[in-house]
Amino acid sequence: MLKSMTGFGRCELADAEGKITVEIKAVNHRYCEISFRMPKKLSFFEAGIRNVLKKYISRGKVDVFINYEDYTEGKACVRYNAELAGEYFEKLKQISGEFGLSCNVDVSTLARFPEVLVLEEQSADEGALWQRLESTVRGAAERFVETRCAEGERLKQDLSGKLDGMLAAVGFIEERAPQIVAEYRKRLTEKVNELLSDTKVDESVLATEITVFADRICVDEETVRLRAHIENMKETLSAGENIGRKLDFIAQEMNREANTILSKSGDLSITNRAIDLKTEIEKVREQIQNIE
Repeated sequence: MLKSMTGFGRCELADAEGKITVEIKAVNHRYCEISFRMPKKLSFFEAGIRNVLKKYISRGKVDVFINYEDYTEGKACVRYNAELAGEYFEKLKQISGEFGLSCNVDVSTLARFPEVLVLEEQSADEGALWQRLESTVRGAAERFVETRCAEGERLKQDLSGKLDGMLAAVGFIEERAPQIVAEYRKRLTEKVNELLSDTKVDESVLATEITVFADRICVDEETVRLRAHIENMKETLSAGENIGRKLDFIAQEMNREANTILSKSGDLSITNRAIDLKTEIEKVREQIQNIE
């Protein structure tokens, strides 16, 4: 499916761990250029995110905005050091036996000894965080591709209409070109007869002059190539994805043929059609710049 390089996609994931929001925006660009704006906490995952996006995007200047609200930030847990508590208790019993004291240690007393109970901040599970982040990035990328495809379909319809109009202009030139030679022959014959009066006109001289003129204004090769380029572009539009560069090359060749037709033209009607062709080709080239 034809894709535009302009698009937007957004996805949000919220659960007990936090909320992740991913937005993707893109405009046309010669290559694939991806830039990120996201919290430093997520910068570790940039390479992974880039690899995910490259499966969805091949061309365009892409801006990725990621926002992360960590609901677990600041939460802490208590760690119990059972081995250390046991050592404390054994030492207390030893002291009790050596000095003949009663060992009346209760839980609260033992818990107050250093490092028996320690308050620690919960560390994030990077694997779980990446799964949530990857899922959100893929969701935004899929919506992003949907908008690109919708815009690409509109571009395809617009370009197809322009190409049909160009084929009609080429058809007019192909039909008009032979008429110009016939009209030139008639004018030339009338002019020679007017100037020479009763003198007989040498038909071979007239034929030579008409042949030279016809060769000078002949645009048959150009119209054949131009028609072939237009048909090729129409076929390429229906071919599938990643055709932007090929379309741009075809448009350059179309413009070259139109320039040649314009330079050879000695007829006002063909000149006007050639100018119309160049105008439409330029519009097509502008549209093609937005195709992936």
